[in-house]
Amino acid sequence: MSMPDLNLLLTLNALLAEGSVAGAARRLRLSPSAMSRALARLRDTTGDPLLVRAGRGLVPTPRALELRDRVGALVQDVEAVLRPAEQLNLKQLARTFTLRSSDGFAETFGPGLLARIGAEAPGVRLRFVQKTDKNSALLREGAVDLETGVVGDDASPELRTRALFKDRLIGVMRDEHPLCGSRVTLARYAAARHILVSRRGQDKGPIDDALLALGRERGIATIAGGFSTALALARASDLIATVPERHTESMRAGMLAFPLPFAMPAFTVSMLWHPRMDGDAAHRWLRGCVLDGCR
Repeated sequence: MSMPDLNLLLTLNALLAEGSVAGAARRLRLSPSAMSRALARLRDTTGDPLLVRAGRGLVPTPRALELRDRVGALVQDVEAVLRPAEQLNLKQLARTFTLRSSDGFAETFGPGLLARIGAEAPGVRLRFVQKTDKNSALLREGAVDLETGVVGDDASPELRTRALFKDRLIGVMRDEHPLCGSRVTLARYAAARHILVSRRGQDKGPIDDALLALGRERGIATIAGGFSTALALARASDLIATVPERHTESMRAGMLAFPLPFAMPAFTVSMLWHPRMDGDAAHRWLRGCVLDGCR
């Protein structure tokens, strides 16, 4: 079996990223004619035209679109392997990390995390991105450096995970709510009006399933896309929000929290990252900061 020319990976990555022969040539510091010859070799090797003429430009074929993310990840892995290890100097580190998390995590743990990063590595910037689903594609593509959340059964097995803390669901209401001063029983909880938190806009959730198993049903007055929205609505109304306890700790000032009057399992919040970042010293430092901040 002949050994493939691995240099073609770099060429293919540049062509698919730039979408043009001229752009890929500039990126790899080659002449346009040399890049055209390389594209011809790639077409012979893959058995696909990869980029085809559309008007004055080039568009990728379905095969090229299928290969683009895989090739990009391979090139990043190769570059990480061949990059010499350097001593991490936090004071001189200039980098932006993207952290994908819920609004509750960012508001509760973000200030402490930013304070530590500012003290140890003033050139580092942290970008918080709202987590709207559990799709791990952004981690694989490198668009997100680190993610927090509950690791479900459908999580990608390629990802690395580290548990941060355990959490549980609690009920929250304003301090002038009609139920203040009385014990929140199952009957009182079910009879109250509620805010359902659903990032995907669903009208039922695990709370409703647990109540249904007990022969109860709660009245859902509105659906919120995040914890901060749910708490803001509960603070200004007689609605009850059911939210994670630790996730929302800094967001519930002046509100009354109470344990749910029925059993709901606790859950573990973890951080997730792609294995390509395992050996990255700066990323390892960031993971340590997040872990320490959640303890």
